[in-house]
Amino acid sequence: QVQLVESGGGLVQPGGSLSVSCTASGFTLDYYGIGWFRQAPGKEREGVACITRGTDGETMYADSVKARFTISRDKAKNTVNLQMNSLKPEDTAAYYCATDVGINCNIETDEAAWGQGTQVPVSS
Repeated sequence: QVQLVESGGGLVQPGGSLSVSCTASGFTLDYYGIGWFRQAPGKEREGVACITRGTDGETMYADSVKARFTISRDKAKNTVNLQMNSLKPEDTAAYYCATDVGINCNIETDEAAWGQGTQVPVSS
């Protein structure tokens, strides 16, 4: 069964750090471009960080998270991680990962797999 599962979300204070993971089962993540997306209540979904397929994947970040977030692959664990530093209240959202993502964080096919999301509230 092809499945993506996000984990690691939780409440964090402004200025804090959190790492969320996207773990695949039933397929190898390294063969796919992967993106992290987020959706806050009442707002549209936005791509925050993406990495192209392969060992030396290119990365792209939304301007709002550049220099604060880092996307990376862990091939041994078949995961793609998103390290989030210097978190702000405006980073509060449900975070999702997806496959079939291009370098511009665009979904390239109709067969993209999505996880169920993990909540990241940033609040004191």
